[in-house]
Amino acid sequence: MSGSEIVEFKLRDWAVSDLENLILQANNPRIAANLTDQFPYPYTRESGEWFIGFANSHQPRRIFAIEINGKASGSIGVFPQDDIHRLNAEMGYWLAETWWGKGIMTKAIRQMVEYGFSTFAIDRIFARPFGSNKASQRVLEKAGFKLEAVFKQNLIKNGIVTDELYYSIRRADTGIPWLKPHD
Repeated sequence: MSGSEIVEFKLRDWAVSDLENLILQANNPRIAANLTDQFPYPYTRESGEWFIGFANSHQPRRIFAIEINGKASGSIGVFPQDDIHRLNAEMGYWLAETWWGKGIMTKAIRQMVEYGFSTFAIDRIFARPFGSNKASQRVLEKAGFKLEAVFKQNLIKNGIVTDELYYSIRRADTGIPWLKPHD
């Protein structure tokens, strides 16, 4: 399959029946290398069981499976912050390596931005890719995110120190109206 072919996907709730495929897809050092240490490698059955339970523990939902060809092949979430950061939400995501470079994640991010601003009283959605993760930076830019900050040599992953980048998109950039007044 070439990168120019259209791949259909949908965002949906995680299900217990996704466990085997989640373990199969997530147990990849190339995926884990670009995520926080909370995303384990190796990715075990216990990791998957915990994650599916956590993904389904919030209402409204914050985390969705990215389903391709009937199988959960990645995940995307938006996480509203609290206290003085309550007008913000962080976005996190990953996709099975089989589907990299097919335009799926850019579209999934756009859908999740719309969901986030339509569901939560937030003004800004941000993501924090590693400086070394050029692919994630590109998909964020294609989805309308702007680079706000670079924190030099701020992260350490697998013994390698790298930059942390902050990308964001504002509600005003999307045209999605506020749900309720905010203070």
